[in-house]
Amino acid sequence: MMAADSALLVGLVEEFVSGQQDSKAADTATGLKAGQFTILQLVEALGLHLASSQPQTRARGVQLLSNVLQERHGDLTEREGKPHYKTSLSFALWVLYGLSMDIDYLLLCVLSSVEVLIVFYENRLKDHYVITPHVLQGLKALTKCSVLPPGSAVSILKSLFQDVHVQSLMLAERSCVYNILIQFMESRESELKGLGADFVFGFVQSVDGERDPRNLLLAFQIARKILHGGYDLGKFTEELFEVTSCYFPIDFSPPPNDPHGITQEELILALRAVLTGTPRFAEFLLPLIIEKLDSDVQSAKVDSLQTLTACASVYEHKELAEFLPGLWASLRREVFQTASERVESAGLAALGALTACLSRSVLNSDSEDSLNVFLDLVLKDCQHHLCEPDLKLVWPSAKLLQATSTASYRASHRVAAAVMPSLIEQYNSRTQCAQRRTLLEVLHGFVQPVKSSEEDESVLLDFRQSLCSIVFSALSESSAGLQITSLRVLTALSQQTVLLLESDVELAVDHLTRLILEEEDAKVSLAVVECAGALARLHPAAFISKMVPRLKGEIFSESMAQGDSAMPSQEHSQQAVRQRCLTALAAVSSRPSVVQESTPVLLQVLTTSHTGTGSFSLEEVISVCHSLQRIAEHAQDTEETGRVFHDIIIPRLLGLALQAALQGSSDHQSPLMEESVLSVMVPVISTTCARLQSQLAGQTASRAVSLFLDGDVSFLPENAFPSQIQLLKKQAGDSWSQSQLVCLLMGCVCSLPRSVEVPQMDRLLLELEELSCTCDHPLSYTSAAKCYAGLVNKRPAGEALDSLIDRMLKRISTELECASSSVRTQAFTLLLWVAKALLLRYHPLSTALTDKLFSLLSDSELGSLAADGFSLLMSDSPDVLNRGCHADVRIMYRQRFFAENSAKLVQGFNSAAQEKKSGYLKALSHIVNHLPRQVQLTELPALLPLLLEALSCPDQGVQLSTLSCLQPVLMDPPSALITQLEALVGRTLTLTTSPAMKVRIASLRCIHALSRFPEHEIMPFRARVLRALAAPLDDLKRMVRSEAVVARNEWFLLGSPGGR
Repeated sequence: MMAADSALLVGLVEEFVSGQQDSKAADTATGLKAGQFTILQLVEALGLHLASSQPQTRARGVQLLSNVLQERHGDLTEREGKPHYKTSLSFALWVLYGLSMDIDYLLLCVLSSVEVLIVFYENRLKDHYVITPHVLQGLKALTKCSVLPPGSAVSILKSLFQDVHVQSLMLAERSCVYNILIQFMESRESELKGLGADFVFGFVQSVDGERDPRNLLLAFQIARKILHGGYDLGKFTEELFEVTSCYFPIDFSPPPNDPHGITQEELILALRAVLTGTPRFAEFLLPLIIEKLDSDVQSAKVDSLQTLTACASVYEHKELAEFLPGLWASLRREVFQTASERVESAGLAALGALTACLSRSVLNSDSEDSLNVFLDLVLKDCQHHLCEPDLKLVWPSAKLLQATSTASYRASHRVAAAVMPSLIEQYNSRTQCAQRRTLLEVLHGFVQPVKSSEEDESVLLDFRQSLCSIVFSALSESSAGLQITSLRVLTALSQQTVLLLESDVELAVDHLTRLILEEEDAKVSLAVVECAGALARLHPAAFISKMVPRLKGEIFSESMAQGDSAMPSQEHSQQAVRQRCLTALAAVSSRPSVVQESTPVLLQVLTTSHTGTGSFSLEEVISVCHSLQRIAEHAQDTEETGRVFHDIIIPRLLGLALQAALQGSSDHQSPLMEESVLSVMVPVISTTCARLQSQLAGQTASRAVSLFLDGDVSFLPENAFPSQIQLLKKQAGDSWSQSQLVCLLMGCVCSLPRSVEVPQMDRLLLELEELSCTCDHPLSYTSAAKCYAGLVNKRPAGEALDSLIDRMLKRISTELECASSSVRTQAFTLLLWVAKALLLRYHPLSTALTDKLFSLLSDSELGSLAADGFSLLMSDSPDVLNRGCHADVRIMYRQRFFAENSAKLVQGFNSAAQEKKSGYLKALSHIVNHLPRQVQLTELPALLPLLLEALSCPDQGVQLSTLSCLQPVLMDPPSALITQLEALVGRTLTLTTSPAMKVRIASLRCIHALSRFPEHEIMPFRARVLRALAAPLDDLKRMVRSEAVVARNEWFLLGSPGGR
């Protein structure tokens, strides 16, 4: 080492030790890394300080060495880890070991640098207590050293366990000890196992009495490694259990704003992993669980039951056998007597886990069957309650037996054989509907499938005929409750293929069809539809042959086509039957074979409605479209199903819509001309196209584009259309019947996967732009704008897209800047949708379009529309530009838009004229309302003045949007809101008498939320709020009065003994 480096090192040491300059430790570590000196040279420089008679001076010396090691433990090289001779170490070694110079130190000189440090630190553990924290930090750094010599881990741990009383140390030092243990268990496991049970004993001594949750997590981690790593517990099994189980059950509650983020659940799971880590703990843990289940604390009961559940996956029957009576007694009590669903659920889960564990036992010829012993206990205490359907214990008994039965195939056999005959006999002998329903609900619990191998036959096979007879007889009853329960049982039976024969399925379909046609109860109808859907997935043939023809016949029956001659009540009943038939057809159409039979029926309804040959109402036509959409969503996604929609349904829908658009004036106007019908046709087509295979999707795109651009009708059924069809051209006069069909084009091309290329894209976009900017029919120009935006969103980035947007923006700007233009609204609509399309994909040109929207907030004609447009920008669109339509939607686009534009909005508000400010306030409330709650909380302090201003705005839309934004934030208010309480309370109270009911309701909800503020902050407003809430209590609207009652109750109880 150069003289200058030596002087530098001595200076650094002196400034740290004597000058109390902690920053010099980092400078020393930097010099070490730069090679200016070595670890042993640092020790030589520290020599006099380490040998000082003053503990504080020795402590500072050790602290410097430890700090340097913490920074540079990785710089201890392989060379420094090997023995080497340096007689110049004599003084350093004398200092380190406190030895006299007459000892033969030559042996010590062959030690490596790391070994020297280890021996030094082990020796310093015996020194004054003020030095111990720094010694532990140094040892912790050495444990991470890659050249630690063999045997060092054992040597260090022996010194730790012998010379350090861990629980007398401060929190950080105890944490250091635990981290040393963890590091050695990860890097020197074989050495630690060589210590045998001494290592476990040392750990037990170290952790005994630990209370800090941060250190407990480390201690539990060590204990778990001991149990799972195969360490020898020796005679210290009980000691290890006792030192960890003393924390069971965990009752830790983290302090508010805990910076460490340790939760009660985290501690519970860590401790549970220890307690359930080995079957050797069973003799200690199971009695403890039984004891803790006597606790009055609900969380302790739940923790105990969940721990028992975890045990069952580790233990075998021999560990459980001795404690089965006590465990069963505790579980039975918790389910029978508890008023908590959490405790009951945990108890049933534990019972199932115990039963599954016992079911895994392998029996010897001379061993007792623990499962049968346990089931005897369960059946003895529960079975007789099932014979008393009027008593409250029937339900807990049934739940206990069902939890046991579903745990294993063996248990289900035993339980079913014991309880099923009795339940069936009772059902057949009872006459009261309430009792029969109770028994049927109990039966339903036992019919649930049981985990078993494929070779195992159903445990209910012997009772198949009786169960089917009960179900079919219940379906014929007049009791709605009994019918609903029997439908659930039928669904459960159908999930086990051997329990329903073909004849049973056909009979079930007959019953379901009858209920669809005859049963008017809404709950029963819903249950019938759900059951039919479940059965149709398993037995499609029966529904094709029986249900579909019956429903079709009922839909088109002559009695329903009488029209004007029917009485109003009769007509309403007929419409209700049709509605149930349409719903049922959609529910059973999950298999392609059923889809091929049901969809023609639905299409025939649309056809007859269009031609006027059937008396179907507009609502029924809309219902047909909803049914088709449900089939498109839920039918099996196969090529066969895709072919049905591609070859039949989409062409038929387009053909019928085109026929309706082309028909001249006649006595009958097709309902397919109605906007409400076209609007529900769009999701049918878009849902279908979104799920089509690539080849079929490409064909659909080609067909649709050819139809709308070139009038190609060759793929449409009943091809009797004029030769010259121009659907994307503005029609003469006020006619819009053809142009509005562009919404169907949107459904076809905007929902396709991005991998599907849309043909003639440039021409199509030009035509759509022209239609959206020239047509005066709202549905036509809006749909054209949405279609244009949907295509732009998926178009690959590049010059072609940029030039397209630039051209479109110039045209829009020209129209918007001309105050006399007749198509300003149309241009604005296109601007809005294209802005959304680009915003979703983070396109750079989106800023130019959104800036244009901001500028329109001050426009006298379009200002209100522009403000509402920001709601569209930030919300999810149901029919286009959503992920279901394969749109390019980037994550967190709302947050990005807010971050980039909030300042522009505030600046525009400040510079706008007073009469124009409401537009900015409405836009702000729409934007903030759609942000995630965490972002709202973060940004609220800066925006709060504007939001409070918005509450005073006369625009009811602004008021409602702002209140909707504030209400969830008020549930957990940031400090910025508390400082504005006066303005917040005053303005929300004013809005409780607003002319708009929705505003009154929203303001009352905010008043209710304000009651959650700190009591000392809101108590001064209590009398004022109570007086103001008197008026809403007498409001004409029931919903307003209801909200007023809830809010007033909370404010009334403030400060009272029964209050918060």
